[in-house]
Amino acid sequence: MQSIFKDSKLYTSFFYCCLLFWSCTPEQPPLQKIQGYALGTSYSISYVSNTLAPEYLTHKVDSIFEVLNQSLSTYIPNSDISKINQGDSLLKIDFHFVKVYHKASEVWKATQGYFDPTVGALVNAYGFGPGKPLKQISAQQRDSILSFTGWDKTSLTDQGTIKKEHPKVYFDFNALAKGYVVDVIADFLRLKKVSSFLVEIGGEIVAKGKSPRSGMFWKIAIDDPQQGKQRDFIRTLTLENKALATSGNYRKYAIDAETGLRIAHSINPKTGEAIPSKVLSVSVTASDCMTADAYATALMVMPVDQSQELIKSKPKLEAYWIVSDSLEGVKEIFSKGFVKE
Repeated sequence: MQSIFKDSKLYTSFFYCCLLFWSCTPEQPPLQKIQGYALGTSYSISYVSNTLAPEYLTHKVDSIFEVLNQSLSTYIPNSDISKINQGDSLLKIDFHFVKVYHKASEVWKATQGYFDPTVGALVNAYGFGPGKPLKQISAQQRDSILSFTGWDKTSLTDQGTIKKEHPKVYFDFNALAKGYVVDVIADFLRLKKVSSFLVEIGGEIVAKGKSPRSGMFWKIAIDDPQQGKQRDFIRTLTLENKALATSGNYRKYAIDAETGLRIAHSINPKTGEAIPSKVLSVSVTASDCMTADAYATALMVMPVDQSQELIKSKPKLEAYWIVSDSLEGVKEIFSKGFVKE
């Protein structure tokens, strides 16, 4: 199956489900689990149900992937987003595209442009697409691409079509589409009256209820950004009926041969630069995963002080930064309400 984004933050997926299991009493419904590979990464769904068979859920999840890929995948030539990128101005977008578009507009405004899904042309220019060599681009090339980059160069018309002020404007919803897929699957489980579940796609997560084997809210572990080949964790978190997403650049980067600078995969949409950053990763919790996903991306490129102030102004959001400091080494920064172990 084609993926929404074959890269899909595969290199920056720092979360995986760390389920803590104890003995299960006979009265409890069984803990079911399905897993596989989609959207360019792995997925895992753990849930508690006496009636929802894993085979049935697998079929429904595959259908969700298919529908959302057809709407949002830049890797499917005839998908809606690909047609829009190719210049189709008459295509009426579907319900899913509308939701993602509105969320992108909301976060673009809230972050003062640090979140911008039209940065895709720059992503491609730097070679951050799958199977492409990473490279540096000239200031002239960067300025040329910036002339047709900017969320304010797009609009959703009353007819349900997308208008672009410049034909080269390129949509790439990599920064929030995976989170949206997690939300859609979680909504399906709620529709089926599943009271306890954990949906995870490449580290983007929605959790509801408690693990039946531990009797506690679901737990996850966060990768240590200083780890070597062996996987180590820096922290364990409890996720209580929330969504969580992460973004980072310590796995996907290259060193410029001439300058010695690190080319990071997080691109500043204001300047078009992929520059070294003190921020190694950012985790955001929210009521839905699409929102968490979008803000986690924006906070990677925002100055740390500014990103902290932004989270303070958003009572429904919490964040956790892992930052590299020349004096203190790697340090952790938590927003006031971020729940940590």
